[in-house]
Amino acid sequence: MVEVIRTDVLVVGSGPAGSTAARFAAQGGVDVIMIDKKSEIGSPKRCAEGVSKEGLSHVGVELDPRWITKEITGVRMVSPDGTDVWLTEEEIELPEAGYILERKVFDKHMAMGAARAGAQIMIKTLAKGLRREADGSFTVICEKMGETFEINAKILIGADGPEGHIGKWAGLKSRVKPNRMESGIQYEMCNVTFEREGVIEFYVGSCAPGGYVWIFPKGDDIANVGLAVIADKADKPAIEYLDDFVKTCPYTKNAQAVELNVGGDPVMGLVKEMYGDNILLCGDAASQVNPLTGGGIISGMSGGMYAGQVAAEAIKAGDLSKKFLKEYEKRVKDDMGHDMEKYGKAADYLLELSDDELNDIAHAFQDVEFTKISTTQIVKALVKISPKAALKLRKFF
Repeated sequence: MVEVIRTDVLVVGSGPAGSTAARFAAQGGVDVIMIDKKSEIGSPKRCAEGVSKEGLSHVGVELDPRWITKEITGVRMVSPDGTDVWLTEEEIELPEAGYILERKVFDKHMAMGAARAGAQIMIKTLAKGLRREADGSFTVICEKMGETFEINAKILIGADGPEGHIGKWAGLKSRVKPNRMESGIQYEMCNVTFEREGVIEFYVGSCAPGGYVWIFPKGDDIANVGLAVIADKADKPAIEYLDDFVKTCPYTKNAQAVELNVGGDPVMGLVKEMYGDNILLCGDAASQVNPLTGGGIISGMSGGMYAGQVAAEAIKAGDLSKKFLKEYEKRVKDDMGHDMEKYGKAADYLLELSDDELNDIAHAFQDVEFTKISTTQIVKALVKISPKAALKLRKFF
C-alpha cells in the first residue's frame, strides 16, 4: 500500500521562489512541506546571480556575508562597435545598487529559513504525477530513492521552474511561448580582467540575438560570463555564441571556465493563469521574470511571498477556491504587473534594432546625464534620444 502524507501546503521546487513561499506559508501558521528533485539545493545554479538590495529587503531577507560574493558598484553597457556607456560611482552618485550572490549558498540559506519557520523539506524527491481528489485537494505522486509515496495537499504551490510540470498537470494556462523562452548558458570563469572593480557588464547586439551577454564579477579574477538568446533570432546554438564571445572579448580571452550552467528563461511576462482552485504558481513557473533584463530572483521571491501568504490565509479561512485565491494574482499584479508590461514593450522594441541602430543609441547615450542607475531610467533616456523609441514607448515610461 502506498504511503500517503497529508499537509496543508505542498511547495514543489526549492529555488528562491519556492523557499520563500514555504517560509511565508509556515510563518502563517499552517503545515508546509517543500520538495525538490535535486540532492543539493542550489546546485546547479541557473542564473547570473545578481540581486538588488531593495529587493532583498522587500522579501524580508537579511544580508549574510556567506552568500555575497561582490557588491555591485555600477553598470557598463557595450554596443556592437565597442562603444561603452559607464554608469558607475565615477560618473554618478550611486543609490543602493545590489550584490552578486553565491547561489549555491544563498538557495540553501533560503531553504533553511523556510525550515526554521516550520516547513518540512524533502530533498531528492521527484514529483512524477498529479491528481485532483473529490474534495478539490491535490495529491502529488512522488519518488525518493526508488520508493514511491504520495503527498496530499489542500493547496499546491508550483515553484518548479520554467520547464516545470505542476501548472500543466493541473490544467492551468501557464505555457511559455517558444519565442519567449530564452536559452541561457553561462560559464563561471577565473583569469577574467576588469577595467573597474564591481561593475556588471552587458554586451548587446548580434553577439547574443534576442538577449545579451553579461559579465558579472564575483571577486578577484572570477566572474559569471554568460548570455541568453531567443531561438528564432539565432542561427547557431547559444554555446557557440558564448564561446565566440569569450575568445574575442579582451577581458575573457585568457579566462578559464570552472563551471557550466544552462537553462531556459521565460521572458513573456506573467503567465495567463497563475492560480486556480487549490493551486498557485510562483517564480519562473509563473514567468515572474523581467522581460527586458531576464532577471527573476527578486520578482520570483516576491511571487513566492504572496503565494505563501495567501495560501496560509486561505487555509485559515477554510476557503481554497479560485475566487479566494485570486487575491494572490491581485498582489502579484499590484507589485510587478505594470513593470512586466512596460519592460515587455521595451524588450519588443529592442528586438527590432540592428547592430547599427544599437551603435547609434550608444553614441547618443554618451551625452546623457544619468542621476541614478535603474532599468527604468535607462529606458527613459532611450525614449528621449530616439524618436522611434518615443513613438513606441513614451506612454509606458
